[in-house]
Amino acid sequence: MTVRMVVPVALVCLALAASGCGGAGSSKDVVLVTHDSFVITAQEKAAFERESGLTLRVLQSGDAGQALTEALLTAGNPQGDVFFGVDNNLLSRALAGNLFVPYTPPALARVDPRYVLDPEHRMTPIDHSEVCVVYDRAWFAKRGIEPPHSLADLARPRYRGLLVVENPATSTPGLAFLLATIARYGPAGWRPYWTTLRANRTLVVDGWEEAYNARFTAGSGNGSYPIVVSYSTDPAAAVYFAGRKLETSPVAVLGDSCFRQIELAGVLRGTHNEKGARELVDFLLSERFQAGMPLTMFVLPTRGGVPLPAVFRRFAPPIAKPLELAATTIGANRDRWVREWTDTVLR
Repeated sequence: MTVRMVVPVALVCLALAASGCGGAGSSKDVVLVTHDSFVITAQEKAAFERESGLTLRVLQSGDAGQALTEALLTAGNPQGDVFFGVDNNLLSRALAGNLFVPYTPPALARVDPRYVLDPEHRMTPIDHSEVCVVYDRAWFAKRGIEPPHSLADLARPRYRGLLVVENPATSTPGLAFLLATIARYGPAGWRPYWTTLRANRTLVVDGWEEAYNARFTAGSGNGSYPIVVSYSTDPAAAVYFAGRKLETSPVAVLGDSCFRQIELAGVLRGTHNEKGARELVDFLLSERFQAGMPLTMFVLPTRGGVPLPAVFRRFAPPIAKPLELAATTIGANRDRWVREWTDTVLR
């Protein structure tokens, strides 16, 4: 996953309590297999069930990588009907595992072609966000220190011991940040860059939850690191959860650090309810669900023309030119890059 900002998990609990959870369903229900950060409100769930005549059940399995690993172990005999949460960094792994059957939802015509990563339409793009370096404005202002302005700045002595990142072997934002440095510095330059970050006392943790909520100074704990790898939507989320009116977000995004992350959904091969699975993919791409994602999962819709909440329009910086690598390039090199990163940073 994608592990993201803290979300109203009670909404998920309501959905699960109303429907139960478990393996693949009958023609009267449909099971969505996903990661722990997926959220559907009780109202959205009720609307889908009313319009489709189906009962929606949600089966969550840890972060995106863990959920995908479990799905691959049951390929062809799935625990559910639809999988949501594969991102562009894991797409090649999912497709190589023969997990999905092709389906082209009608609303795909409303999706910007840059988000359509599978020409065979085994996977449908549902949301996108950018993994970015984020910093605590107040921490730097209080100390009279100029905040970083670029990836290159993070390696400067001024920012020694101030950055916390996630391990790309255990975290999807950690993997995205590794890919951002590869996209920025190229095959010959990314390992020397990480060698400098290591020498600059960059902290590596297993996942986003620890990095943001426990280690980051603007998180929910008492962290001591004012720079963290997180998401471009953090400035809007920080204002939304502040509980009071703010003119400026407490956190800011390092613009040149952002790497595009696209999450996709697909109909699982072997589903017991292919018709219902297709209806669920249609719903995930519907204007109703797409409009709700920013304030539940803090991601952005892939469907064009969906209005964003005011807090996003004001505080979430648009990332016009995020760093990107082709999904095929990631697929061919991802495992090797992670091994090389481990050798460079952790050993």
